[in-house]
Amino acid sequence: MITIPYLTALSTYFSYGLLFAFGQLRDFFRKIIDWWQSGDLQGYAPICLGLEDFYIRRLYNRIQDCFGRPISSAPDAWFDVVERYSNDNNKTLKRTTKISRCLNLGSYNYLGFAASDEYCTPRAIESLKKFSPSTCSSRVDGGTTTLHKELEECVANFVGKPDAMVTGMGYVTNSAILPVLVGKGGLIISDSLNHNSIVNGARGSGATVRVFQHNTPSHLEKVLREQISEGQPRTHRPWKKIIVIVEGIYSMEGELCQLPEIVAICKKYKAYVYLDEAHSIGAVGKTGRGVCELLGVDTADVDIMMGTFTKSFGSCGGYIAGSKEVIQYLKYTCPAHLYATSVSPPAAQQIISAIKVILGEDGTSRGAQKLARIRENSNFFRSELQKMGFEVLGDNDSPVMPIMLYNPAKIPAFSRECLKQNVAVVTVAFPATPLLLARARICISASHTKEDLLRALEVISRVGDMVGIKYFPAEPSKQETNVIKLE
Repeated sequence: MITIPYLTALSTYFSYGLLFAFGQLRDFFRKIIDWWQSGDLQGYAPICLGLEDFYIRRLYNRIQDCFGRPISSAPDAWFDVVERYSNDNNKTLKRTTKISRCLNLGSYNYLGFAASDEYCTPRAIESLKKFSPSTCSSRVDGGTTTLHKELEECVANFVGKPDAMVTGMGYVTNSAILPVLVGKGGLIISDSLNHNSIVNGARGSGATVRVFQHNTPSHLEKVLREQISEGQPRTHRPWKKIIVIVEGIYSMEGELCQLPEIVAICKKYKAYVYLDEAHSIGAVGKTGRGVCELLGVDTADVDIMMGTFTKSFGSCGGYIAGSKEVIQYLKYTCPAHLYATSVSPPAAQQIISAIKVILGEDGTSRGAQKLARIRENSNFFRSELQKMGFEVLGDNDSPVMPIMLYNPAKIPAFSRECLKQNVAVVTVAFPATPLLLARARICISASHTKEDLLRALEVISRVGDMVGIKYFPAEPSKQETNVIKLE
């Protein structure tokens, strides 16, 4: 639940309305000019058409310098951002040779493994020499190396499941595997704020998809009861299988899943649990094993555990962990395993080495120190932002903390002003979020020092005052009378 002050909501709607009205007016005259001059399509329909095209031309292009900024260094606590300029009102951007050394508050480098590491990097380099950068093949052809087998065993042991399968891309792990797990006659019940990869995977499965209110177990139970009693559409036959899909940490909200309650409900109604731990595996829990460890849930109660290696492990790819029978079935049927090129061997070695550091198998306590630091950094930064009056989403221990911006004019203003002061932040707007709920998403890393965090807080506070996004004073309880609530 996000609470928005009435005045903020009204001004945001007014801003978008103004942009839409003037944009449509300009498009009207544009159509007249195009008709008068006759276009070059010669009977072809335009490829780009509709509201999406309108949004890109009239809003996104004007602020696209805030997105896709190229970097020229490892995404560590500090990195090099390449400066760009435009000669055509931001329609196109050109790189310069200048770089800015910026504090990195946008990368998913939760444990600091994305930069050079004394244990991981030498081993990744050695695997590069031995295996090459790519296998140039899918897993079922010539793309399975000894590293891939070791990685799957390592992941299964780490997450507490009998077996695991790894894929070359995190997004594809969801979008390619869900259609294999469930199809026509099946039911997927998905959290309303699940990641786009889950949405696409569910749509491509052919199964019936129902949505429950974000992180609300009571509504999940209501949906389950209704769907079980009604059965399949038209025929009303019993569902072949029911899968409930949730995330460990929601990437745009920074909230922890209410997993114990959701697991209890799924047990009650005999539904399978599919847990996406892209942002939680390696980042939370005493030993970095994710939300199951943090919230005290037995991994045996979670049927399918999915995660990616692009966040806490400083690598690429994703995994699915479950029973040996399920994983064997996926290896026979999943297109991400059968047709896609396997994980790069150096990337696989990076993951194996990172897991060993986390577990202390490198002979040091660095893994435990990283886990303690990411927790301390996250909780400290979140607490300080809230004290300043920012509206910050998410829960304690989560390294993801969105700062609500709302108004479209404040998206580029916040991003550009932070960059001027050498703090790189990620702003997120439609279509990644609902139109009204634009935000800046801060990602904290174990590689951030206390000095880094204090500097970031100083800059964000100063820019927050300048842009006007401190929506609540130090005592938010007094401000809850004039707000509206959005799911």
